[in-house]
Amino acid sequence: MLFHGRTSDFFDVSVHGTITYRVTDPVLAARRLDFSVHPRTGAWTSRPLDQLAGLLTETAQQQTVQLFTQHTLTQAIAGGVTATRDAIAAGLAADQRLADTGVTVVDVRVTAIRPAPDVEKALQTPAREVVQQEADRATFERRALAVEREAAIGENELANQVELARREEELVAQRGQNDRRAAELAAASRAVATRADAEAVVQQARARAEATDLVGAAEAGAEAARLAAYADLPAQVVLGLALRELAAHMPDLKSLVVTPDVLAPVLARLAGAGRGGLMTTPRVVVVPAFGVRRAGGASTALGGRPTSSCAPGAVPCALEGAIGPSRPACRPWRTRSQDWRRGLVERRDLVSYLFTPDDVVVVVGRDRLVPNVASTSTGSPSSG
Repeated sequence: MLFHGRTSDFFDVSVHGTITYRVTDPVLAARRLDFSVHPRTGAWTSRPLDQLAGLLTETAQQQTVQLFTQHTLTQAIAGGVTATRDAIAAGLAADQRLADTGVTVVDVRVTAIRPAPDVEKALQTPAREVVQQEADRATFERRALAVEREAAIGENELANQVELARREEELVAQRGQNDRRAAELAAASRAVATRADAEAVVQQARARAEATDLVGAAEAGAEAARLAAYADLPAQVVLGLALRELAAHMPDLKSLVVTPDVLAPVLARLAGAGRGGLMTTPRVVVVPAFGVRRAGGASTALGGRPTSSCAPGAVPCALEGAIGPSRPACRPWRTRSQDWRRGLVERRDLVSYLFTPDDVVVVVGRDRLVPNVASTSTGSPSSG
């Protein structure tokens, strides 16, 4: 059912509800209402149920109107459902018309009491505002909480960064201390190693010095003993030993060239040493201009020019005296040089001939031959 009412503050309201009824006395109800049907179609010839519904609605509306006139709109809406239902049930139970009709109300239900749509909206506005405010407050609180949480998160992150920076600083300082300590330990180790190496070098140097002193002392003793042994030897023997020592330490020589001016004094001294001392007997070396040969005891100059006979004091006599000291014609020349040694060298052999400082060179030939022979026989007197 649906019917309207007016509150004490003149607001129109509509009541939505349901009334359940039952016909307890059908005979009495048939007397009061027409329940006849058409014999052919079986349809109601009248509308008895609508009549009953109208009767119930009118009775319920009357009770509701009387109730609303005692309450305001807010009261009717806030607590009018129960009161309205009780008022309708009581009014229907006390209605004599329903009893005379044979109808009994079983249940009354009021589902809603609503004002007009605009009034309902106006009434809902405060509640909506409150709800919206609550929603906004919740949103603001949520945002504020989010901001606070973000701020807390930022502060936590900042605190974490500060703590991380502090720990990094401590780590850097600790690493610096570790590196410095490692450097100090390494320097100390190097210093110890350096001192050990220096001491080892000093000890090795001392050992080498001592060994050198010992070796030097031994070599000095051996050299002194060797010199003492050489002190009693003749000079020629010492010279020979020196030459042998020199030959032992000389490198491998493919060829050796000995010039006459080097070998002649040595051979002269050796020859003199073979006779019991240095050479004292001079030697006459005759150098003819063209060469000399012997043939039947006669002396001739090479090249076909005859020489003079052995006149005493003549140059051919000197030549014959140098060549053949047994000739009687030359004996007057040899009276003062009978113990001299004699030698003969041809001009072409001057380059390879060994002259000694004790030689007396006699040149037989032109005057210009004397300087040439003198330049070859270095250190020997030359005459022509």
